[in-house]
Amino acid sequence: MSRFRQAVRGGEFLITAEVMPPKGADPAHMLNMAKCLKDRVHAVNVTDGSRAVMRMSSMAAAVILLQQGIEPICQFACRDRNQIALQADLMGVHALGIRNVLALTGDPVKAGDHPHAKSVFDLEGVRLLQAIAKLNRGVDWNDKPLTDGATDLFAGAAVDPQSKSWSGLQRRFEKKLEAGAQFFQSQLVCDFDQLDKFMTKIASQTDKPILAGIFLLKSAKNAEFINRNVPGVQIPQHIIDRLAAAHDPLREGVAIAAEQVQLARGLCHGVHMMAVRREDLIPEILDLAGIPTLTTSVAVV
Repeated sequence: MSRFRQAVRGGEFLITAEVMPPKGADPAHMLNMAKCLKDRVHAVNVTDGSRAVMRMSSMAAAVILLQQGIEPICQFACRDRNQIALQADLMGVHALGIRNVLALTGDPVKAGDHPHAKSVFDLEGVRLLQAIAKLNRGVDWNDKPLTDGATDLFAGAAVDPQSKSWSGLQRRFEKKLEAGAQFFQSQLVCDFDQLDKFMTKIASQTDKPILAGIFLLKSAKNAEFINRNVPGVQIPQHIIDRLAAAHDPLREGVAIAAEQVQLARGLCHGVHMMAVRREDLIPEILDLAGIPTLTTSVAVV
């Protein structure tokens, strides 16, 4: 059993972090960032064309991390592959030793660096979870037997506690639960009152863990860029003002992230850390938040 799955089942406070695959053939920077996280997080998410920006395959990048003893969570987006390719890749990552996957619908291509690419969306997040559950039962999407063995994938899903549609959030969350989601990682959280409401009103129906998304803001300009370009995210003006007034905005961003980890610790089951290209600062954020080093190193599956 993977270290992450053990931690979920053991009720530990869960810590995951996110790295981006390289935009090119050299994984050195990704590896250097991921190695900083090895004894601080239960698993490392590898993004799959996040914001529809072309990067190295999440599957290849996840295998590279696994070879270095870093347990990955391999993200799967439905934007670029049909149901045949998604199932083939899911069986493939299992054969390569990867057990943790995150099922995502995927960002629209118009948001990324290939806006004229064709979208697939043969499945979406909920149906991808259903497909994973079927593979785990030893059948394909069409309920035909897998003649060479079932998978054993530990599947999670995304959730946005700050969604403007409360009924839509609840309906989508319940569908993902029913489809087999074993854990949830949230989008960037800034409104912790809203997170508290989500945990009390919606997430209380399940024992599946919720990990709050914590994002390292590097400057006021960075926060304003996110507000303009990331749908559904609205970083409060008081945080932007705090970053703008800081003598060292990056250090202030680290302090803000640590405060948010402490807030999340009192509300949910874990945190999902995002610090684009500065993943090396995540251990410092966790230290400031009072999160200790893991007692057991992240295990190879």
